[in-house]
Amino acid sequence: MSTATPAPPGPKPPNVLWIVTTQWRAQACGYAGDVNARTPVLDALAAESVNYTQAVTPHPFGPFARAAMLTGVPSPENGVADYFDPLPLGARTIAHAMNERSYATAFFGKWHLSERDRSAPLVGVEHAVSHVPEEARGGFTHWEGFEGGFQLNNPFLHGTELPGATQFRGYQSEVVCERALRWTDRFQSWFCVVSLEPPHPPYDARTPGVKPRKPSKLVLPPNVPRGGELEARVRQELSGYYAHIEATDRALDGLISVVARENTIIVVTSVHGDMHGAHGRLRKGWPYEEAVRVPFLVRMPGGGARRDASTVSLLDLPAMTQAWVDGREWTAPNRAAKISMPSVVALPHQCDRPWRGVRTPARKLVLSADGSPWLAFDLERDPGESTNLAADSARAAEFAALRDLV
Repeated sequence: MSTATPAPPGPKPPNVLWIVTTQWRAQACGYAGDVNARTPVLDALAAESVNYTQAVTPHPFGPFARAAMLTGVPSPENGVADYFDPLPLGARTIAHAMNERSYATAFFGKWHLSERDRSAPLVGVEHAVSHVPEEARGGFTHWEGFEGGFQLNNPFLHGTELPGATQFRGYQSEVVCERALRWTDRFQSWFCVVSLEPPHPPYDARTPGVKPRKPSKLVLPPNVPRGGELEARVRQELSGYYAHIEATDRALDGLISVVARENTIIVVTSVHGDMHGAHGRLRKGWPYEEAVRVPFLVRMPGGGARRDASTVSLLDLPAMTQAWVDGREWTAPNRAAKISMPSVVALPHQCDRPWRGVRTPARKLVLSADGSPWLAFDLERDPGESTNLAADSARAAEFAALRDLV
């Protein structure tokens, strides 16, 4: 098992593109073996990339994960302790570090880290047209996006060159990728974050050019309970989920195919996954693999493809990126990744308690807010997390060592 990403070749520091999706779990990719997922663009990228097969989000919920990913500091230490907390205005992000390296920096798409109207519906134009002031844009020299709203078709964008909310026709992933690609043409050395909402709900939103498959034809994993209303709901939602995955994969083609011809490092990941009925749960915030594990591909210019089982988190992305552009080798700093939910998000079907834990490729331990063991799994023998070992006295010493890491 390799734990290092080689320093990028070439005399010119590379450009860097982060493509960050929402709710795209690691399992839901063709290259990962999901027979439901049609992802030829990402499959081709994976064939040229380092595939971090054990990558996780530090927090399986959007604002907490985005704040951690941009700052390299976990929540709530970065200032985001609640779902509606904005990223503090003084927070240092990867954009500041890249600005200091004379890179042009840009952010396109979903932000979800500014002040939001708590009374407005989460799905709708109110959050989609909510203005993110310049001082709240994380230090990016060019910013063009939206706070939220989940307008997966005909999205609204505002920002550096769009002072007011402007609606664009088309599928959100296509629109945002096209806008980002136009920006990259203007600079010699650039760092760009493309932040997409799909495949986040609403799963029944249109997917132009992609016809959702029949729910009955989808293959469910063994840890999804069979029968009754839950299975019917899961199948219906997965039909739309996989359609948005396919539509977004198609939308990425133009952006990836162009920048891949340049001296550009391409990262593809997601802020969190989705339970989709696993263990009888829906949505996110839960510490299970379906919510915590995320895709994490890194394509280096001239680099080869390999699978890497290092303990990698979205928290590592800022340090990884700075090492790459400085010409330094980056090595996974820890043998275990910390995972947590700082607070309860009072929305339907989300996790019902705060928790903190630690995950290695072989084991996972999750503690409740009072420090008592809640979940413990042997991921090597039980990847579906069917047997909770938290009360197994025979494994007490093993999991006590993990508890010290929490």
